[in-house]
Amino acid sequence: VQLQASGGGMVQAGGSLTLSCTRSGRTLMNHAVGWFRQAPGKERGFVAAISRSSVLTYYSDSVKGRFGISRDNAKNTVSLQMNSLNPEDTAVYYCAALATASTRHLPRTAEAYPYWGQGTLVTVSS
Repeated sequence: VQLQASGGGMVQAGGSLTLSCTRSGRTLMNHAVGWFRQAPGKERGFVAAISRSSVLTYYSDSVKGRFGISRDNAKNTVSLQMNSLNPEDTAVYYCAALATASTRHLPRTAEAYPYWGQGTLVTVSS
C-alpha cells in the first residue's frame, strides 16, 4: 500500500489547511486511516483517525474541535481539515493505513498501522 500525503505548507496562526492522503490506483475503502504528526525533537503522536465506512472518528485532545477528518472512498482520499492552527501544530504530518474487515477497528497508536505515507510539512507562524 503506497500512500501519498499532501497539502502541507506555511500558514499564519489562526489559519487553515487541508491535508489529503491518497492511495494511487487502489482503493482505501477497506482501510482504517490515521493521521500522525512529529514535531522537531518530539516523538510521533496521534492526531486523528477514521474507520472504514466512517463509522468512527477519533481525535487527540489537542486538536479536538479544530480538526476534522473525513474520507471520500470514491476518490480514495482521506482529508484532514485543520482550522485555528497555532504554532504548536507545526510538524510533519503523516497518514497511515490499516487494512481491516471491521468498521469499528480504529487504533490510535502508530505501531498498529503498517502502511505510511511520506509526510507533509505544516508550519504555523505566530
